[in-house]
Amino acid sequence: MRAVVQTVSRASVTVDGEVVGAIGEGLLVLLGVTHDDNSETARTMARKVHELRILDEERSAAQTGAAVLVVSQFTLYGDARKGRRPSWTAAAPAAVAEPLVTEFVEALRERGAPVQTGRFRAQMLVESVNVGPRTVLLEL
Repeated sequence: MRAVVQTVSRASVTVDGEVVGAIGEGLLVLLGVTHDDNSETARTMARKVHELRILDEERSAAQTGAAVLVVSQFTLYGDARKGRRPSWTAAAPAAVAEPLVTEFVEALRERGAPVQTGRFRAQMLVESVNVGPRTVLLEL
């Protein structure tokens, strides 16, 4: 599982002209799932994101109660080392990835995080204002 985590002053996801998820100050998480990820991976990544000390004064979302916007992003597993056309073979198929993204979101909510999401398999317009800028790549 891979997550690109950014501190934002605001972020939103729009699908077909409708805002489906939006937060103010907090974390934008682009989340990719690969073939060998499982329930434990999703829960561990949720804990890691929630406790990541990336916010002001080296604080975490767990400490501040910051909101989290989670956007599924299979392209995090794109491989463009050969040629110009990325290969997506390392990305888990939707039937595997979608339940794990849902489990990641639920694990964050169980930890007390206010979570918004994008829409799986939709063409999403993701807007964000990165603060810092602070961007961290997490991989399990």
